[in-house]
Amino acid sequence: MKILVVDDKQSLSELVAQFLGQSYNVTTVENGLAAITWLQEGNLPDLIITDLEMPEMDGFELIKRVKQTGIFSDIPIIVLSCRDSSSDRIECLRLGADDYMVKPFNPEELLIRVDKLLIRQ
Repeated sequence: MKILVVDDKQSLSELVAQFLGQSYNVTTVENGLAAITWLQEGNLPDLIITDLEMPEMDGFELIKRVKQTGIFSDIPIIVLSCRDSSSDRIECLRLGADDYMVKPFNPEELLIRVDKLLIRQ
C-alpha cells in the first residue's frame, strides 16, 4: 500500500517515512503543488498525510483539489499540523480530511490511525 507524505520540513517527512515505511511504501514531496503533480503523473496512493503550512500550495488547497477530482476523491487524508485551533480542524474536516493530528505527535498513534483508515477501505 502506498502513502504520500506532503510536508515542506524534510526532517519530519523523513521521520514519518521511516516509521511508516516498515509497513507501507512511502513517497514524500515538499508541498501541495508537488503532490498534485505527482498525482497527475498517474500515481495513486492509498492515503495522503499532509501538513497545512507549506509554500506554493498549502494543505487546505491540496485537500480541496484532491477531493474535487473524481479519481482521487476517495483517497483518505490525514492532516498533520502544528496548528491546534478547532477552526483549522473543522475547516480540514469540512474540506474532506479524514483525520487531524497535532505536531508534535506520537508516531505509534499515527501508525494506528493510518492502519484504521486503510483497513476501512
